[in-house]
Amino acid sequence: MSDAQVATTTQAKKRGEPKAKKVVAKPVKRVSARLYSRGVILGYKRSLVKQYRHTSLLRIEGVQDKKDTKFYLGKRVAYLYTAKTKKTGPNTYKGKRVIWGRIADYHGNSGVVKAKFSPQLPPSSIGQPVRVFLFPSNV
Repeated sequence: MSDAQVATTTQAKKRGEPKAKKVVAKPVKRVSARLYSRGVILGYKRSLVKQYRHTSLLRIEGVQDKKDTKFYLGKRVAYLYTAKTKKTGPNTYKGKRVIWGRIADYHGNSGVVKAKFSPQLPPSSIGQPVRVFLFPSNV
């Protein structure tokens, strides 16, 4: 410290002023941008007696009515799951396996959509999360 700085700090102490606080820059938090919407698998399309496993019903976060579903028609859907054996290839992502599908139509008036997956979803997927990607874009 220079003599002038020492003199100003001692004068401040005599006057009873609090010490000047050091300004510390906080680290900048990185904001992760999700490129997908979250959804949940509700089950299969069904009638009173039969269920059709080739079509699954999904609820997408933030979609409340039939008008909102129009944006998501044709969008890609991914169901990620873990298996005992680790595999690499086109249908894997960070050690998880992926089943790809596409949103085909709306289901009812409450914002539920129908999706077709290839291969079909297993029964253990009911209630599990899916990712609804925002491509291909119709805009």
